Amino acid sequence: MKTEDGMNIIFVGKRHGKSRVVAVNAPVAAALVVVLLVLLAVASWSGYRVAVSQADAAEPTPSELVIEWKAKLNTQKSELAEIELNVQQQIDALTLRLGEMQGRLLRLDALGQRFVESGLVASDEFDFDQPAAVGGPEDAGLSGDSFTAPELTSMIDQLARRIEDREQQLRLLDQLASRMKLEDELFVAGRPITWGWLSSRYGYRSDPFTGKRTWHAGVDLAGKEGSDIIAVAGGVVTYADERYGYGNLVEVDHGDGLVTRYAHAKSVAVNVGDLVQKGQVVALMGSTGRSTGPHVHFEVIRNGRSENPETYIQRASR
Repeated sequence: MKTEDGMNIIFVGKRHGKSRVVAVNAPVAAALVVVLLVLLAVASWSGYRVAVSQADAAEPTPSELVIEWKAKLNTQKSELAEIELNVQQQIDALTLRLGEMQGRLLRLDALGQRFVESGLVASDEFDFDQPAAVGGPEDAGLSGDSFTAPELTSMIDQLARRIEDREQQLRLLDQLASRMKLEDELFVAGRPITWGWLSSRYGYRSDPFTGKRTWHAGVDLAGKEGSDIIAVAGGVVTYADERYGYGNLVEVDHGDGLVTRYAHAKSVAVNVGDLVQKGQVVALMGSTGRSTGPHVHFEVIRNGRSENPETYIQRASR
């Protein structure tokens, strides 16, 4: 309650509802108001500080956030590095597979080239030095998606299986061709000269020096001195030197008990142990030994017994 000279303060008791009036003059009242305002301000500031402290305690500090973000970033970097390592390992594995396939394709090309050189396939039909020709119109409606790693791996596996099948087939063909070539190489046939004529047959004849009936174990093929004497089949040279009666002699073993002899040569072009091919020059025609003129005395011996060379010469014309 306010009066003209000051202010009355009424205190009301808790018991019996009795009240008490205290008169306060104006200066004292003003001081009390100031004190109350100060108390209210202090209380408000204290409450604000308590609220700020609680908020600071509930939220992380900037340094804690930075540490947390750095930890997450390091974790992501580790995961990314692991993914990159896995991808690189997959790429290395695919690269290794491709390298193996390239090596196998090179072997296939080599086999194919051998077939071309052997005449089994036409050279103008298969060119193993060039990639296979392919093509086709582009579908404008399809954008074309890249293959995924599993799809690419599956395609490589399928291609590897196809290459393996082709390798087996070509190896069998190569073995067959090699066997055929070897059989043809070892097949005794043809004449041991490139030019000349038959001057004496196989069997009994009149000896050119004595005139008596004697056995002739081969055939004589006359020609020009110094002309080529060639092997009628592939084999190994077992004799390449002078022998009594034969003059300069070359003997070739063709295997399976079959041997051929080339005698009276002017000179010998091979050595013992040499591998000779069919048609290879083994000597030059001459008249050494027991001979009346330039010719080659040609013998065919099977299992130690002579056979008629004309039978083998005539094989070439069949």
